[in-house]
Amino acid sequence: MALALAQISGSNFSYQHHSLEQCFDDLAGSGRTAVELWGIAPQLHVPWMSDDDARRVRRAAAARGLDVICFTPEQVMYPVNIASPDRRLRAESVAMFRRAAELAVELGAPKLFVTPGRGFESESREAAWNRSVDAIGEITAYADALGLECLLEPLQRVESNLVNTADDARRALGDIGASNLGVALDTVAMSVAGESVDDYFALLGDRVRHVHLIDGTPAGHLAWGDGSLALDGILAALDRHEYSGWMTVELFGDGSYALDPRPALARSLAAIEAALPSLAR
Repeated sequence: MALALAQISGSNFSYQHHSLEQCFDDLAGSGRTAVELWGIAPQLHVPWMSDDDARRVRRAAAARGLDVICFTPEQVMYPVNIASPDRRLRAESVAMFRRAAELAVELGAPKLFVTPGRGFESESREAAWNRSVDAIGEITAYADALGLECLLEPLQRVESNLVNTADDARRALGDIGASNLGVALDTVAMSVAGESVDDYFALLGDRVRHVHLIDGTPAGHLAWGDGSLALDGILAALDRHEYSGWMTVELFGDGSYALDPRPALARSLAAIEAALPSLAR
């Protein structure tokens, strides 16, 4: 079957200045049935959330017909770094992910999102790589015991000096050796690295288990039409590889998105919906 609009999930990535309930209302109003939750303060900050808090969020989403499909704790901008050479920071970062896994269960999210962290620019990449692999191995093992799948996302070079490409992700999967670990294809990170959807599937196959579907120039997490990426080509490639997973519209963009997220979401959904009929087999 061809890609479908029903595979498009929403998120609270552009709702940091709004209530989570408004995000849920907007997503439900746009016809979404699934949400990827960003663990940002004060909405879903891992160190502050109790199990009861997570269950309340789950009920609020369900009341609007939304399933929580993935929990994505903040791990790039905040002081969370699983590959840090600082032992305390690294240990506390791993502990945060273990707690995030517990909260994912309470949220009803089957997947936990993980990024590789980074080492010092002045140190050996291999030393930082090994710290990242060890940490992700610990996190995935804990998540597996809770019945969760994990997703590893290659990042832009400004965000990580470890996993930036599909080949980096392939190596990481091999080194970690966790069957419950898949890869999240981010269309911006992919394009910044000069790669394509075909490159990801050639190297990773069915380990591509999640997509962040956003526009860019190629950087930036923009509404479709505000950047320069080829939406038709990206969707056609995903369709050609019979991708059947979720595709989250992960909008950050400029300040205007955060001030009024709904129009950017609506533009993106309209662009995706317009591009999908050409894929019908």
